Amino acid sequence: MENLHFTVERMKQMGNDFMEFQSFNMIFFIVFGLIAIVMIMGIVKTIGAGLSNQAAERIQRSCKVVDKRTRVRGGSGDFSASTYYYITFEFDGGERMELEVKDTDFGMIVIGDRGELHYKGTRFLEFVRVMEA
Repeated sequence: MENLHFTVERMKQMGNDFMEFQSFNMIFFIVFGLIAIVMIMGIVKTIGAGLSNQAAERIQRSCKVVDKRTRVRGGSGDFSASTYYYITFEFDGGERMELEVKDTDFGMIVIGDRGELHYKGTRFLEFVRVMEA
């Protein structure tokens, strides 16, 4: 009889272990699914922005450079850092637009420069400085 009691208790314990395992699996797959959804949404957003910029018309406007900034991402542990460069342009009507630019353009454009900004959607194409006489 004692053997039977031991077997019943052991079966209950195995059932509890199985339920804990099932709970862990369910939580794991929910977290994994959420991470996958966030990654897919980011990819779709990036592709959408690229297609939108590609479809936009090329615009040329007179402007003045009013600000510049950088943003550094990464760089902790074994990961390399990436630097992003931004310039804010102010148009004749007072409207402002900040665009990401390449490091070479960032170095050649100075706050206060006036010229023609060429852009397509949210993509910087070039800035042609106008020399004031």
